[in-house]
Amino acid sequence: MEIRQYNPKDEIGWVRCRVLSFIDTAYFDNVLNKKEEYQNPAIELVAVEGGQIVGLLDIEYDNREKAICTKGEGLGGMIWHIATHPDYRRRGIGTKLLEKAESIAKEKGLDYLEAWTRDDEWVNKWYKKNGFAKVYSYLHLFLEGKEVEDVVRVDSPNLKVVQAFVHYSGDEKDKVRTKYNRVHECNCYEKNLQ
Repeated sequence: MEIRQYNPKDEIGWVRCRVLSFIDTAYFDNVLNKKEEYQNPAIELVAVEGGQIVGLLDIEYDNREKAICTKGEGLGGMIWHIATHPDYRRRGIGTKLLEKAESIAKEKGLDYLEAWTRDDEWVNKWYKKNGFAKVYSYLHLFLEGKEVEDVVRVDSPNLKVVQAFVHYSGDEKDKVRTKYNRVHECNCYEKNLQ
């Protein structure tokens, strides 16, 4: 297996790997049909085996403090995507991608990495195992039907909201979890590179 810089020719394989990697996670509905382009500098890596993209890692990083990352001190790098193709899991690909990215991040003078996850226990354990600490969390709510009507008000009779995606950061998380059908805890992890 080779870990190397992403090349625009990798886009189709990158998208396929990301979609398949996320399908059995809490991010199953976060489907992309093309790779994102970043406005700030980025570390973009892929793991390739037999000509196939089997892993990926994208980190967009601060060119000035707090440009992207918000939780740490100094210059940070935001892990936007890290994924391993489901047929290649449990081979250390994600960890190898992270190690390579951390090496590059240190060379670029970054002080820390920041990552956001939802409530997949195995993903959260992976971050902790790789030296990340949870620093913040809030709830993602996906509302449909009557749930939307209880929360969203529209002033036009010609508009009807049928779905809503909202964040809850209050102190009654347990109450919110029981009131709505689809609720995920969104966790922020941070790893110091110094």
